[in-house]
Amino acid sequence: MSNRRFTALKEALRNKPVEIPEIPAKVWEYYGINVFNKRAMQEYLPDDVYKSITENIEKSEKIDKKIADQVASAMRAWAISKGATHYTHWFQPLNGATAEKHDSFYIPSSDNRSIEQFDGAKLVQQEPDASSLPSGGLRNTFEARGYTAWDPSSPAFILDNTLCIPTIFIAYTGEALDFKTPLLKSLSFIDKEATEVCQLFDRSITKVIPTLGWEQEYFLIDEALFYARPDIVMTGRTLLGHPPAKGQQLEDHYFGAIAPRVKAFMKEFEYEAWKLGIPAKTRHNEVAPNQFELAPVYEEANIANDHNLLVMIVMEKVARKHRFRILFHEKPFAGVNGSGKHNNWSLATNTGKNLLSPGHTPKTNLLFLTFFVNFIKAVHKNADLIRAAIASAGNDHRLGANEAPPAIISVFIGSQLTKVLYDLKEKVKDDKMTPEEKTELKLDIGKIPKIILDNTDRNRTSPVAFTGNKFELRAVGSAANCGPAMIVLNSITADQLKQFRFAVEKAMEGGEDKDVAIFKILRDYIEESWPILFEGNGYSEEWVVEAEKRGLSNLKNTPDALGSYISEKTVKLFTENEIFTEKELHARYEIRLENYAKVLQIESRSLADLAGNHIIPTAIRYQNILVENVKGLKEILTEEQFKKQAESQIYIIGKISDHFTAIRQFVQEMIEKRKEANAIESAEKRAHFYCYEVKPYLDKIRYHVDKLEILIDDEMWTLPKYREMLFTK
Repeated sequence: MSNRRFTALKEALRNKPVEIPEIPAKVWEYYGINVFNKRAMQEYLPDDVYKSITENIEKSEKIDKKIADQVASAMRAWAISKGATHYTHWFQPLNGATAEKHDSFYIPSSDNRSIEQFDGAKLVQQEPDASSLPSGGLRNTFEARGYTAWDPSSPAFILDNTLCIPTIFIAYTGEALDFKTPLLKSLSFIDKEATEVCQLFDRSITKVIPTLGWEQEYFLIDEALFYARPDIVMTGRTLLGHPPAKGQQLEDHYFGAIAPRVKAFMKEFEYEAWKLGIPAKTRHNEVAPNQFELAPVYEEANIANDHNLLVMIVMEKVARKHRFRILFHEKPFAGVNGSGKHNNWSLATNTGKNLLSPGHTPKTNLLFLTFFVNFIKAVHKNADLIRAAIASAGNDHRLGANEAPPAIISVFIGSQLTKVLYDLKEKVKDDKMTPEEKTELKLDIGKIPKIILDNTDRNRTSPVAFTGNKFELRAVGSAANCGPAMIVLNSITADQLKQFRFAVEKAMEGGEDKDVAIFKILRDYIEESWPILFEGNGYSEEWVVEAEKRGLSNLKNTPDALGSYISEKTVKLFTENEIFTEKELHARYEIRLENYAKVLQIESRSLADLAGNHIIPTAIRYQNILVENVKGLKEILTEEQFKKQAESQIYIIGKISDHFTAIRQFVQEMIEKRKEANAIESAEKRAHFYCYEVKPYLDKIRYHVDKLEILIDDEMWTLPKYREMLFTK
């Protein structure tokens, strides 16, 4: 590293010893030891109470107060035995982070001794302040009351000597103020509707559980360099920086050997994750330099989402210990891959079947095709809502670039399954099917292999891709809570399955054979949804043109995309199925618009600060050195020599002047635009104004700053450069 200041800071932090714990080789010995799971419950609860609470959880039933008291007592005893001194309701407010308020188990008694106190009432419900967290108008500043309520389906855990109890978060008036409440409702909704459809094929299926396998991408940056970049500290991304000579073009980082310092961080993180019962499975270098990925084993969607949020917390904690900082921003560095959080979604049954995996027989394959086609139909009908669910200021930088899917929602299923759907579409006639046609179709369907993982190629440019036994929503941003995406996928699929079941039942009431009715309805769905299927390059300009012809939306920015949250169709979908009230939907719309505007406000203020306090002073200082040098040359050289030797320096002086003059002008214009934006009362209009009037200045200013970076003496440049941040070891 060239700049002495960064080198000294870096070495000072590096020289502090990192205490790495000795990690036992036998994971099974400590896996889940910090989780109040079934094993812990069996140990601390009486048999009848354990049986009762597990049945309550499995059936989603209300828990009796007496049982809650006994669970609380056992949970407290278990937590204290693990060294816990405090407890907290751990919830997911609408700011995208997690929240917690710690209370001690101990309270003073009259004889100046302390006693432990934690009962069922404190386990089941608490009252954090609801006015200081985002509510989208559901709560006023003077209306502080909100409630957290225990979610028994997600086990409590210990983090930093604190018992953390996963909870929902609702307003005093009952509206959901979090991501978990509607997620749980959507899980219940799809369980009901998917089970009803399964009953048409297999009466032994009595429960359907959505599963989620997330893949978390992230960047690591040396802690010293992190603190030397105010833009990263303030915004999570670089607002300026000239691309290095070497980025990812040699494709040498992807799946490459993991650097020892990074591996030490990963090993300790995995140790902490396994103790929390998080099934971390895969780790590897990602495509961009200093970019990495973690993936777990699939879990029930609610627990998987809790685990993903917990992973982000634990990663931050362990990274700091190893003198790293984690960057979860979707595009922290321009010109190299951004980071996503691929959501692999599927449906499991109480019989152990994956509904998105074909079986051995025509009957089980028809069950697979039913769920497969209904999901595609749901995506086609609600593509704009999916785009809204993944929209954010950070993700806008990533969508459509460097292996991230485009903003146009499409579905990739591979050539084999495309042919299966095409054949089904073409062979089923609108008139009555003959027994021979029905038999032939069933035989064709029966040819779908049970294992099709290797028969389906992967398409990185597709936002929604079928990958063998699941659908992968690749477009979720790396910093996002998985909840909004899961709520949408669960809800739109459940609603579509409900419509499918109604259609089948109506046809059967009219005398139609069940299988024939299913064939015909699926045929209609395939025909209607055919435009959403796309096998090609989603990055190409040709696809943009083709998608428009097909009637597919191309919502390129967050303010435009978010409008789908309050469309008549979306309101009908969520309110009729009791996932959201209309008021809750409008609140979320307001919150996300406000978040978008605030992110751009912070970015524009940070860039203006960098320009005024770092870039322009450095440019003037270096320009003055060149000017003095030119004056000196003029004094000692002949006119002819001076003209020849000073030409390049005079050119650089002029270019520096041009660039910092442009920066000053654009910064001032940006500030004025920001003032205009901040004066707009409507969250919708303010977000659009920031998008179209303020945001373009970020790129304009950056262009000139990045040009100055390669003109000015490296020793004088006050900010770490890309080549220093992306290649630290």
